[in-house]
Amino acid sequence: MIRKLIDTPRRVLGVVVLLIVAGVAVLAIWAEGNRREPVPAAETGQFSAERGRAHLERFATEPRPLGSPASDQAQDYLAGQMRAAGFEVEIQHAVGASTAPGLAAFGRVDNVIATLPGRDPTGTVVVAAHFDSAATGPGASDDGAAVAAMLEVGRLIAAQGGTRNDLVLLFTDGEEDGLLGAEAFVREHPLGHAGGVVLNWEARGVSGPSLMFETSRGNAELSALFAETVPDPRGDSSMVEIYRKLPNDTDFTEFREAGFTGLNFAYIEQPAFYHTAGDTLANLDPRSLQHHGENMLAMTRALGAADLPDLNTDRDATYFRIGPFSLHYPNALVWPLAGLAAALVTGLAVVARRRELASTPRMMLAAVSVVLPLGVVIGLGQALWWLLVALRPGYHMMNGLLYRPDFYEAALAALAATALLAWYLLLRGRLGPAALAIGALAWPAGLGAVCAAAAPGAAFLFTLPAGFAALGALLAMMPVRWAGWSAVTLAGGLVMSAVYLPVVARGVFDAVGMVYAGAGAACLALFGLMLLPAVELLLPEPEAFTGKPWALPRTKAWAVPATVAVLGIAAVGAGLVADAADPAHPQRSHLAYVLDAETGRAHWVSAERYPTDWTGRYVTDRDTSGLPAGYAHEPLWTGPADPADAQAPRVEPRGRDGDTVTMHVTSPRAASSVILRFDRPIDLATATVPGAAPVTVSVTGTRPDGLPGEIRFRDLPPEGVDFTVRTPGADRVHITAFDESHGLAEAPGFRPRPADTIASIRPDGDVMVVVRTYEL
Repeated sequence: MIRKLIDTPRRVLGVVVLLIVAGVAVLAIWAEGNRREPVPAAETGQFSAERGRAHLERFATEPRPLGSPASDQAQDYLAGQMRAAGFEVEIQHAVGASTAPGLAAFGRVDNVIATLPGRDPTGTVVVAAHFDSAATGPGASDDGAAVAAMLEVGRLIAAQGGTRNDLVLLFTDGEEDGLLGAEAFVREHPLGHAGGVVLNWEARGVSGPSLMFETSRGNAELSALFAETVPDPRGDSSMVEIYRKLPNDTDFTEFREAGFTGLNFAYIEQPAFYHTAGDTLANLDPRSLQHHGENMLAMTRALGAADLPDLNTDRDATYFRIGPFSLHYPNALVWPLAGLAAALVTGLAVVARRRELASTPRMMLAAVSVVLPLGVVIGLGQALWWLLVALRPGYHMMNGLLYRPDFYEAALAALAATALLAWYLLLRGRLGPAALAIGALAWPAGLGAVCAAAAPGAAFLFTLPAGFAALGALLAMMPVRWAGWSAVTLAGGLVMSAVYLPVVARGVFDAVGMVYAGAGAACLALFGLMLLPAVELLLPEPEAFTGKPWALPRTKAWAVPATVAVLGIAAVGAGLVADAADPAHPQRSHLAYVLDAETGRAHWVSAERYPTDWTGRYVTDRDTSGLPAGYAHEPLWTGPADPADAQAPRVEPRGRDGDTVTMHVTSPRAASSVILRFDRPIDLATATVPGAAPVTVSVTGTRPDGLPGEIRFRDLPPEGVDFTVRTPGADRVHITAFDESHGLAEAPGFRPRPADTIASIRPDGDVMVVVRTYEL
């Protein structure tokens, strides 16, 4: 089977196969980029990113967190634009709520609800995006781009006579503080109770194509409509399956749980700018805004004209693209396809055994041994991230989402290649090349079966590469009298691997960054396993096994993984140079000002693992003993600060009935938020503010760190808020009350950050906190 290294035709064959596969992989990654060109404002009949940008210039140039003056101005602008377009506009004033273990969170929200009655409605189409931003950035992308697109889409549709179905453009408030606006809409508003089909729009970066990444259950008809309707459909069913397994939430979560069907969209490239001061108009890629808007307009028109009840189904579908073509099939075919892939791999094993290329025990042992390189690759990926944080401590605050990670990703690819080649060279003389290649194919075939059971929409990522690779290998062993037959069949069999696995790795890096580098590296390693037959063509004849399992094969081929490893190390060094902080790519710092109103002592506080030079001016050590009781729930850096002239939040008892206490909470200094931490668990909490219905939530569990119970209220009204809280079995509770105001400009001794440093995205950073404890 294996000829000598000097057999030039064989080596040429290997080079040709690898070049074809590499070319397909590069083309696939390139094709996944955003190719939409922004349409100028002069084109009045179609969506224009230029007109959308004009809206952003009016409301997305500064942070607009819940309840801020900028948020109020944005609300007024949106309502005015919708009225001018011919929509009926209502502002829903309500209190939204969310829960987590041990936590009840509330906030005042002002949703903008614009409606356009349909001509002959079969239901309601809701297009939704949130208009608030994180306090740390202007949110031009998150979620300003979607809001601007909605304004433009609403104008176009109204100008063209509306739609058959009722249309609602819902601009939600308070998404960043726990989906508060969407929760209030589905809980209180008649349109939220009525249900319908919802299209929700998001962003977790500042560029990239608009991806349809989440659906409601029973997505067969909606996903087919999406593929048929939009000019450039992006996103596949594997994204839906992965997102269903993650703890992440958007407003779509509230809509879905309330019974809406629908789709969720986002672009996610360059996530280092997410929630930061860099989420600006200057950094927003207009092609992403264009793609968002084109998809939104096409889907709104299609749903607006559809018989909405016909879209309801209990069936999910698998859908994906191969180049410019979209494939869509029912999940009923997932198991047959997984079985076919497994059968092809099994058939390849049978043929290899009959031709005495590999024995069954060796193939089984090879399949088991794949655990080693995969485990090493995952471990090396995570170790690389830990090394990077040690070498550049500022990366800790980036959560793995780096500005220029390309060299680091290349290093991960080199690490994966090194581990795979070392494993392969170590075992090819012991088990044989055929056994290793077939054993490697068992992994994608097995993963396809696992996905068929647990995540059907993602099974194609593994069944197609495994099935095609096995088929290509089977065809390559056919006695065809053409010198290029083996190259064509091997390369053809690996095309599916090249189309999907590198793209999946690229998507993993965009989604989770380097903090989970092992996940992306594992995808690259799986791709590498598929390439073993082509790699074998470049290697010399394997040495006969000496019977000494500890003896390494002596071959010049070991120079290849050694060289790749050196290149990987060089890539790490290049990455450290290329990704240095500068004003366009600033490092992050975390700092808060905390005043204990009872002792009169104030502290600077930072959660940075290794303080930046700027943060180091304020914090000196890790002594948290001087902080108010109940404030610190993680390791922190602290430093002394001058006390501000600020009053503490007031907590006044209004009554007690056994283990249930009612209190009135105000902030004399007009802080935007209040946080109450209880020394006992809570299981029921009600918030009441003037002008809104009381909201009650049940709470389970306890907070993971610190005091067991917690209540938050965002956009605290001047009159304050009434809380009724049950602490099971406790007739007295100690409460640590914090009020928070955004920004540190009024903190004594504060000096602005340098140009190459910005605030971290932690919600407890860049806030002034005044604390007092109470016993009720």
